[in-house]
Amino acid sequence: MSTILAGTLLLTATGLFSQVVGFLYRMALSRLIGAETMGLYQLVMPVYSMLMSVTAVGLTVAVSTLSARHHALGDSGTVRLVLRRALGCFFLLALPLGAAVALLSDPISVYLLGDARTRLGVALLTPCVLLTGVENLHKHCFYGIGRVRPPAAVETAEQLIRAGAVLGLLIAFLPRSAEETVGLIVLGMVICEVFSACALTLLFQRHWRRFPPGKPGAEISARRLMSIAVPVGATSLLGTLLGSANAVLIPAKLVEGGMTLSEAMAEFGVLSGMTLPLLALPTGFIGALCLVMVPDLSRRTAQGDRRAAGGFLDRVMSATSLLMAPAMALLTVIGPTVGRALFNDERVGELMLPLAAGTLLGCWQSVLSGALNGLGLQGKAARNAIISDAVQLGFTFFAVPRFGLAGFAAGYAVSGLAGAALNLASVLRAAGLRVKWFHWFVRPLLAAALMGLWCNLLFQVMLGAGCGHGWSALTCAALGLVVYAAALLAQGLSVTTVFARSRAYFKRRGTA
Repeated sequence: MSTILAGTLLLTATGLFSQVVGFLYRMALSRLIGAETMGLYQLVMPVYSMLMSVTAVGLTVAVSTLSARHHALGDSGTVRLVLRRALGCFFLLALPLGAAVALLSDPISVYLLGDARTRLGVALLTPCVLLTGVENLHKHCFYGIGRVRPPAAVETAEQLIRAGAVLGLLIAFLPRSAEETVGLIVLGMVICEVFSACALTLLFQRHWRRFPPGKPGAEISARRLMSIAVPVGATSLLGTLLGSANAVLIPAKLVEGGMTLSEAMAEFGVLSGMTLPLLALPTGFIGALCLVMVPDLSRRTAQGDRRAAGGFLDRVMSATSLLMAPAMALLTVIGPTVGRALFNDERVGELMLPLAAGTLLGCWQSVLSGALNGLGLQGKAARNAIISDAVQLGFTFFAVPRFGLAGFAAGYAVSGLAGAALNLASVLRAAGLRVKWFHWFVRPLLAAALMGLWCNLLFQVMLGAGCGHGWSALTCAALGLVVYAAALLAQGLSVTTVFARSRAYFKRRGTA
């Protein structure tokens, strides 16, 4: 089996495991702290995202890209210099910025986030960001040289440690005030990141003892790193600012529409901490595809094979649609019932259809954005993401006060469509390809629609006959997949053929 296929399968398994563990963690978390405190925690996370965008996001892309290039050209020793320089740049940015955030946590919580109860969580973000940056730089260096096992193993352990640390702290110290509860959650994240940063640093040092030092006179200048990191980081920051503004605006606009602050925060907590994580549960393989695709396409581009995106894109888009379309159709039918049972909240699963459509479109957008990054077109990927975020922000600002969360759900779907369409046009233009409408979109969507309608009928019949919700959901999932496979077969596609062709393709690429 080729290295590319093995890496993809390993990262896919790790991603799916992380999604399942993360979902169970969120389910337990929501039951422990409630919807309103979950909303407060979700308000803190945009600050974390902004800090990471300013300090680490651009550098991780630079490390992955430059590591892949030097490794492909046989200069593995210089990869160590890339990481060393990136760590220096990261600390130069992160230490003063983190100190400023910790000192200004009170005005940030009151004037920017709109709720003083987020102050302790904001103050504790500084050590979390420092440790996460160290972890991510080492992780993306491993990805760049094609070594996915060390970061995959650490990520698997990381998910378990985070869940254990956060839930353990909450069980040990609850009941607490809402502010202290949010602080305990962030403290659990810090404990988890201590493990991840230390483990990846030690694994990298152990791995690199087997390689010679860089070529004589080899040097990686900060300017070269920043030439990649600054455009990516700046556009990521702009996108994060738009996303953060959207998260902060949702409760405010719900209050403007007539809710109390407590009700609005609870609605926001249900949406962002329960419903959307439920829909994100099947998307674990998307990150794996992108993590493998970006350095692989970077290597091919460095070797002058820019059109290598063609075959890869065909299979990635087909796989994304074939896996995600039925998952979203099934969750549209059984998601509300399952979500209410798992999270113990009747509001989970509201507006599931537009949110599921938006999640599917977001998956296409993410995969195509990864293709653009791998082709060296990070600017176009970032521009398209910013446009998509701006569309969502517009819906939140104008539609949420009038229509409530239905306005957000509409924007979620429309912004996903805009981002996916813009990325698709950019990739097709860059790689000189033509869109395969039937293979990428029409065939899987038709089969998924048939599956969804059939599952909806069966689900309602079983519930009407007095069957339990759990058994009804499991039966619909099992028989729905049979219907989906039959619908694909009727359109001339066999699932076994897909996997056989993909395996043969990755073997060819791995030996090319």
